[in-house]
Amino acid sequence: MSRRTVALAALAGLVFWPGIAQAHLMTTGLGPVYDGISHLFLTFDDLLPVLAMAVLAGLNGPAAGRRVLVALPLAWFAGGLAGFAARAPLLPPGVTALSFIIVGGLAALDRRLAPNVVAGLALALGLVHGWLNGAGIASAGREAMGLVGIGGAIFALTALVSAFIVSLRRPWTRVVARVAGSWTAAIGLLLLGWTLSGRG
Repeated sequence: MSRRTVALAALAGLVFWPGIAQAHLMTTGLGPVYDGISHLFLTFDDLLPVLAMAVLAGLNGPAAGRRVLVALPLAWFAGGLAGFAARAPLLPPGVTALSFIIVGGLAALDRRLAPNVVAGLALALGLVHGWLNGAGIASAGREAMGLVGIGGAIFALTALVSAFIVSLRRPWTRVVARVAGSWTAAIGLLLLGWTLSGRG
């Protein structure tokens, strides 16, 4: 194993090490599945990384997009079940911000990554955020079925966004996608600073 691979693995371990459950659970009155769907679309901490992951997948082509389409919602659901069973977040403050920085930064760089590498990032992202969601659902005394709604919403959003990005042909359109990634990374830096200052 090269030094670079070890350093990347160590960084990924630190970034995706488990912290606080910030599920911000929503109640629609339509049941736990719809609560899960609304949670994703109304929770900034989860929505932006999903969008950035879908952009990154699309920038890396159809094969990466297909792998992420399967890996991200399944990992999120599995992580959610584990977090629900554990009933504890176990993740350090700032882990959410770091996921913004890594995924958004990679999208901004637009470096060609192997489909399996992109899928691996999606797995890590899904497990971490899913764990936080599951722990939050458990601590709020809600039903685990909410994870089904979250997973379904992630699948639909990832399919739409990654397919749209894959379809982009003009160079300037890829630049727009990269700018979206850079904004996500910048927001992550702001969130990380906020967390480290003790205000998050």
